[in-house]
Amino acid sequence: MDILIKTPMKTDESTRWKLNNDGSICWNVSEDKNIPHEDHIEMSGKFVSTIVYYGVDGNGNLTLTRSVVYPMLRTIPNNTHASLIQKYGMDTASHIIINGESISDEKPYHIVFNGVLTIKSHTKQNIDIIRTVFPTTGHQAVMDRIILKNSSEKSASIDIMPLNDVKTARGVYGIYILEVNHNAPLRTELKPGEEIAFGITYSGRKIMNGVPVLDADDELNKRLSLVKNISQSLIFECPDPVLANAFNMAKLRASESIFETKGGLMHGPGGGSYYAAVWANDQAEYAGPFFPFLGYKEGNIASLNCYRLYIPFMGPDYTPIPSSIIAEGIDIWEGAGDRGDAAMYAYGASRFALETGDKAIAEELWPAIEWCLEYCKRKMTDDGVISSKSDELEGRFPSGNANLSTSSLTYGGLRSASYLAYAIGKTQEADEYNTRADELAVSIEKYFGANVEGFDTYRYYDGNDILRAWICLPLTMGIMNRKKGTIDALFSPRLWTENGLATQAGDKTFWDRSTLYGLRGVFNAGETERALDYFTYYSRRRLLEEHVPYAVEAYPEADERQLSAESALYCRVVTEGIFGINPTGLDSFACVPRLPDEWERMSLKSVKLFGKSFDIIVERSGKEHMISVSCAGNNRQYKYMPGEVVQVKL
Repeated sequence: MDILIKTPMKTDESTRWKLNNDGSICWNVSEDKNIPHEDHIEMSGKFVSTIVYYGVDGNGNLTLTRSVVYPMLRTIPNNTHASLIQKYGMDTASHIIINGESISDEKPYHIVFNGVLTIKSHTKQNIDIIRTVFPTTGHQAVMDRIILKNSSEKSASIDIMPLNDVKTARGVYGIYILEVNHNAPLRTELKPGEEIAFGITYSGRKIMNGVPVLDADDELNKRLSLVKNISQSLIFECPDPVLANAFNMAKLRASESIFETKGGLMHGPGGGSYYAAVWANDQAEYAGPFFPFLGYKEGNIASLNCYRLYIPFMGPDYTPIPSSIIAEGIDIWEGAGDRGDAAMYAYGASRFALETGDKAIAEELWPAIEWCLEYCKRKMTDDGVISSKSDELEGRFPSGNANLSTSSLTYGGLRSASYLAYAIGKTQEADEYNTRADELAVSIEKYFGANVEGFDTYRYYDGNDILRAWICLPLTMGIMNRKKGTIDALFSPRLWTENGLATQAGDKTFWDRSTLYGLRGVFNAGETERALDYFTYYSRRRLLEEHVPYAVEAYPEADERQLSAESALYCRVVTEGIFGINPTGLDSFACVPRLPDEWERMSLKSVKLFGKSFDIIVERSGKEHMISVSCAGNNRQYKYMPGEVVQVKL
């Protein structure tokens, strides 16, 4: 199977990038009149990450810089951002001599991304250069696989000068060696049509470790094998190739950013700043509940490791858990104070535990979930909502003493924890959590329910009179009593921008995480056609327009970093929004599929929930719809009216 889903293609001349039939995306530079243009993309392996900055300048020449990140080569001080980083530009091109002349005008004509970045260029000497940039899967190294092909009618002499760029750095583990080398022949005579291939390795290591000897073809195959394996689980099939392929791309970004630290496997946001660490929002809340759907072993291990890392901070005095556990698990960061981290943990961990279908994991995590919900109870105000110092935006925007995000997440955590409690035989606790959830929903309505800027929706905190993106969260958690006003507000010109939801009405700042939560919430609310229009628009923009192919963190902060957990949230718009899947036990889920009017059929193939593998097919059956669930050779069919909840037990 190719990296992405093969589906009928739709052309759209307004996008810079196009979808290929094999699911890759391509930029036909030779046909693009809108240059210069530059972009950046992040790719990761277990021991390295790279942010590749690439593009075309005003003269049509290639620009290419690799920022190589070594998460386990810790620098001093060993804080959140202490991953060793080294940048490499186009210097390696100067080592290639064609007919006695250095390359000075490498002009790209075709760029493709299919899990690796391939740039095809031409030079004035009629030598084609094909560069494939990728991280290795199991080494502290990034590689370029380079092909030089003679496209002229005459033989060409190729001299490739020796390259042994060695730098040193000092960190908490001693001296680090940063090295660049290649395995190319020093001199080659290329006849017309002939080509040579070689690899350039950008590596980092501790001084006592040996120099890695890597083969570019072998390492490229390993990377493509990883990409293929991820593409073969949790396959979203639908009539829109943009959505199907954006989903598959998102699976890759969500899954690749897992690092093998001395504290175990850790899913990391990335972005040049956040590695070898876990956060209560990005990992515990966003990514953890996604990986059981995918069944990606490393993702499940990293998620469980994340939840375990927080447990030592859950003491009898109920002080806040840290926002993040950093530096390979040996230190913490809590500079923003309590962001509602316990609510984030309870919501994410309870869903993860249900989705694994593993009673031992459920019972192991139960005391931590119980602790977090007790912590939230102790933070309840006289108005019945949950207080916190800030939210996941950490003070970038005002959030008052009690914000809608923390209370909504607590509500979601209570509901999921009640299902988990029933599943492990804790009926009394399950009933208590359901009662508390009911009471909290009433308090959310009384305290946050308001007319804001003419919309019957929610104020984000006491005194807030400007629309905020996180008014979507009650919808995402299943609180629907203000759905019309909230959806109207979300899609109004006050909040919806060309890049999704503005964090606050009238501000240029956007964070994709709120857009993705919002889209999931609108699907949950049953406004399928409206949600689909905006989801399709957003997906096309991220997959095929100016900054591709993933969801981003924020703007204007940090150059729209492609943090990995946002891609997990993208996938959850499909799994929990369009398909409406919510776990209700260790082998059961509620399903409220939102089949769009123009679609006759949609499916999720190779779903890995509860440690099983099954397919879900949704299709029309007259006025009713039909869900088929196939697991281990057994096929069950459920007829339902649109909007009706279907209970599925495997």
